[in-house]
Amino acid sequence: MKTIFTYVSVVALAVLGLTACTNNGYNSNISNSNRMSNSNSANSTYGNSSNAMGNSMSNNVSSNDDSDFMKEAAVGGMAEVEMGKLAATKAASPDVKKFAQMMVDDHTKANNDLKALATKKGMTLPTDLDSSHKSTMDDLREQAGADFDKAYVEEMVDDHEEDVSKFEDEAKNATDPDVRAFAQKTLPVLQKHLDAIKSIQAKMK
Repeated sequence: MKTIFTYVSVVALAVLGLTACTNNGYNSNISNSNRMSNSNSANSTYGNSSNAMGNSMSNNVSSNDDSDFMKEAAVGGMAEVEMGKLAATKAASPDVKKFAQMMVDDHTKANNDLKALATKKGMTLPTDLDSSHKSTMDDLREQAGADFDKAYVEEMVDDHEEDVSKFEDEAKNATDPDVRAFAQKTLPVLQKHLDAIKSIQAKMK
């Protein structure tokens, strides 16, 4: 009888031990599964964050040189419009008046294109003329008649020679493809302006 009792006890203990091992293994598998799920979730979140960061960075201007170019172009474009408006009313020569109106129309369009590009890149462009262009505007306001025409034409020749040079460089060497495309699109317009104002200047001599 004692032997039977002992045998039953041993079997019971063995069953309990097997059950415990099975439960531990099951719980361990669940824990490992949860850990893997959490890890995948974290990796997914990190990946999404990384992608979002990458997308954000891809919208920014690629280099400081491109950013500086956009800011200079914004100020120069505003100056061309303001001087054009002034010349459209003060110029004595019909040719100068016609050219001045072309400056207002073409540079307003270019300025709007540049503003749209800046918005896309998350950039803030200058909204006022710099001290140099303000000084030029003040000088032009003091001129009248033929003197105004000569001063304005000289300023336009100098400005557009400089602009064409800068836009040529940016059209070839800009790091940011969108900025390069803007320079390439605007360059022919600036070259047209330079050719036109040089022709007017030649008639004045």
